[in-house]
Amino acid sequence: MVETAMTRLSVNLNAIAMLRNRRDLPWPSLTDLGALALQAGAHGLTVHPRPDQRHVRFSDLPKIRALIDDDFPHAEFNIEGYPTEDFLQLVEANQPEQATLVPDDPAQATSDHGWDFRRDLELLKPVVLRLKKQGIRVSLFAEGDANAEALAAAAETGADRVEFFTGPYGASYDDPKTESRILAQLAKSAATATDLGLGINAGHDLTVANLTALKKSMPMLLEVSIGHGLTADALQYGMSETVRRFLRACGHDV
Repeated sequence: MVETAMTRLSVNLNAIAMLRNRRDLPWPSLTDLGALALQAGAHGLTVHPRPDQRHVRFSDLPKIRALIDDDFPHAEFNIEGYPTEDFLQLVEANQPEQATLVPDDPAQATSDHGWDFRRDLELLKPVVLRLKKQGIRVSLFAEGDANAEALAAAAETGADRVEFFTGPYGASYDDPKTESRILAQLAKSAATATDLGLGINAGHDLTVANLTALKKSMPMLLEVSIGHGLTADALQYGMSETVRRFLRACGHDV
């Protein structure tokens, strides 16, 4: 029997950073809105510092780390990115509770695919070991329809978790048949990963509307990282109420 997890919500700040970067001005403030999200009950903050700093800037990371350490010590900081040496040094300097490794090309607009775990096994193993030696939990971005062989390779890296890419699920919002098929694939992959000892995260294009079904299909879901949909809703409902809406969709009584 699959144990039902309490799904934690990590608010991705990249979309807020992108809005800020349209002007050479300090607003909207990542730390101010991050604080509002955490005050409303979010369990953590996520950033993806890309090499060109088009979203979150490298200088943002120490400020977010300090916000969590000083005011929200029970929250978690999650830094995601492709494991170049520069990225790894950035992670080590800011000591997140979790690092999520993604196979992104620097030119990509956003993360849009998971690792090829069998091909990239030898790339990932030393990186995972390096981060875990510092007490950082490691999650690896995975395709939603990953098979048992691929997920076994993911487990072989020594990673703690996989984060399933839910972009295709989110994109099928107007196609119930496709949505149902993708949801079944995600559920199957999550069950396989759980059997291999991997914890389950998920992220990309998740909304209040599609989270409940995802949570029902993946009762072992430990964490969701949400940026675009949450930021869009915050324009309508405000950050605090939006966080509460997403928490309720995750199964929290708020």
